Amino acid sequence: MNKKPLPALLISILLILAVVIMFPVGKKGPESPSLPWDIAVDTVGNTQVFNLTLNQSTLSDAQKEFKKEAEISMFASSKGSYAIEAYFERLYISSIRADLILTLDVDQASAAQMYDRGLRLSQLGSGEKKITLAHADKNAVMDAPISLITYLPAANLDAELIQNRFGKPDKHYTEPSGITHWLYPKKGLDIALNPEGKEVLQYTSPAHFDQIIQPLMK
Repeated sequence: MNKKPLPALLISILLILAVVIMFPVGKKGPESPSLPWDIAVDTVGNTQVFNLTLNQSTLSDAQKEFKKEAEISMFASSKGSYAIEAYFERLYISSIRADLILTLDVDQASAAQMYDRGLRLSQLGSGEKKITLAHADKNAVMDAPISLITYLPAANLDAELIQNRFGKPDKHYTEPSGITHWLYPKKGLDIALNPEGKEVLQYTSPAHFDQIIQPLMK
């Protein structure tokens, strides 16, 4: 039996559907991929990842890169030190979903003044205090450089995948809790493998890698 040829309109519709399936709207990968294992160290020793350069790129640069506003908070420790963080929720970086926390480099004297001007204070279970900054101070920290990036992938990462993508670590360290840290000092990278939860990746510059190691040793 002879088969009738498909109408031209139907052929056009099928071709359009094929293109949509292969290249879904909103999921197109970037021309220059920025994957978690795409790590470089520049000539002055600053780690570069996610199209950001630690100690140089600012929070403003990050918001332009990710096309999203961050939630900015200050944290005060029981010892009187301060940290200012910018939290990006549900980012898609090179089509991979993750949350991102940027620690901003703000000197302690300036941070103490921001603490005094804070709008709201919450006591956390860890003993830290979380402070909502005044509007003017939120604007001021937009120009603060990024000193540390914490990357929280939505998917679980196993040891085999990590070694394939990031290479063999220079050192391992296992906490009493069972969390194992894969340490890459030359890249400024610490990958925490949690057997009962999500993995955590921390990026800093190699010269500041001790700031990650010291809390582990304690």
